[in-house]
This record gives sequence, C-alpha cells and structure tokens, in this order.
Amino acid sequence: MSIPDAVLFDNDGLLLDTESVWTRGERQLFEIRGLEFTIDHKRSLVGSSAEIAAGKLALYLDEVGSEIEIMAELDELVMAELEGGVDAMVGAWELVAAVRHTGTPVCLVSNSPRRFIERSHEVARTGMPFDAVVSGHEVPMAKPAPDAYLEGCRRLGVEPSRSVVALEDSPSGVTSAREAGLFVIGVPSVPGITLDEADLVASSLEDEPVIRALGLELSSRSGAG
Repeated sequence: MSIPDAVLFDNDGLLLDTESVWTRGERQLFEIRGLEFTIDHKRSLVGSSAEIAAGKLALYLDEVGSEIEIMAELDELVMAELEGGVDAMVGAWELVAAVRHTGTPVCLVSNSPRRFIERSHEVARTGMPFDAVVSGHEVPMAKPAPDAYLEGCRRLGVEPSRSVVALEDSPSGVTSAREAGLFVIGVPSVPGITLDEADLVASSLEDEPVIRALGLELSSRSGAG
C-alpha cells in the first residue's frame, strides 16, 4: 500500500500495556466488594467508553444507580496502579517512529480521560510523539461512535477516508474507526477478543501485514529515528 494520509493510534492495549493497569484497578474494585473479576468481565469492558463501562459495572456489582460513584472510584484505583509503571506494547514505539519518519501525521485517539493518557505517557517516558491527541471525554460521543476519530482527522487537517489508517485493539474502537470511514487494523490485546470488522487483523504491531499496510518497508523501522 502507499503511504497513508495519516495514522491514528489507540492507546490502551495498542501502544501501551495500560489494559493490564485497568485490569488491576477493576480487580480491586470487585475485591473490595468481595467479588471476583473474571476474564469475561474484562472482555466485556475492554475498549468501552466511561458511560458504557459504568453501566456494565453497576450491573456486575449490583449497584445500579451508582454509576458515577463507581467510575470515580475505579478512576482513582487505576491512577494509583499506573504509578507502579507501564510498559510499551511490543513494537509500538518503533512503529510510531517509522511512521513519523515518512512525514505522515500521527494522532492518539483514546477513550480514556486526558489525565490518564498524559500520565501514562509520562510514566512510560514516551515523549508523546503525536501531532494531536484526542480523548473520548472531549467529543460528543466516545467510541464506538466515530466522533473521536473524526476529531482526530480534523486536528490533523486530513479528510476521513480509506487513505487514513487507524490501529485498534478493541471491538468498540474498530467500530468507531470504521464508522469514521477509515482503514482499520485490529491487534487484539485481550485473549478471546475478536475484531472481525477490521480490514486487517494481526497478532502484533510487528507483523509484516501491518508494516505493509502503513506503506513502510520492512527494514524502515530500524532506521527511523
């Protein structure tokens, strides 16, 4: 494929292993109440907007009506867990560097609150190498609605089209990017998650089809700075 007009990256579970941070916070949320947090809960929550996640958690915890309080509690648990450190996903920063090396504009598009996005990159010491950052809390509707990806394109000054590539690890993220009219690469981060709506599904950011879809040569990542 030719070099895209722009590349938009999800954050949690795609560039940074922050899904494990969220999982530890979610597990604590359940344990405080004497409940077990299971892989099925995780699969249901991954990639969800705050509003959708709050509704699901209220049902799981039998605390319907306390959605706002539950999310506030979870946010604090997760922020505390984040201070323990966070790793990059395999191949993430090499890929971002290679895309930037071509001159292609890049954007980070996440459903997480901006303070979590910024702190996670501070902890990981990434330098936030993006031309724009969009939080799902800053648009009318978070993923799976297309608003965040449409806003990302707007901030980069590109028209949403199949010449713009989005990389996602969750079903809601894939739906969001597809609804925005983008070419979507899915890289699942949680076992058992399927991303059938993606145009391309890979097991890792290092997979050859991902490199090709971004218009990169297989050797270009090692030479990008």
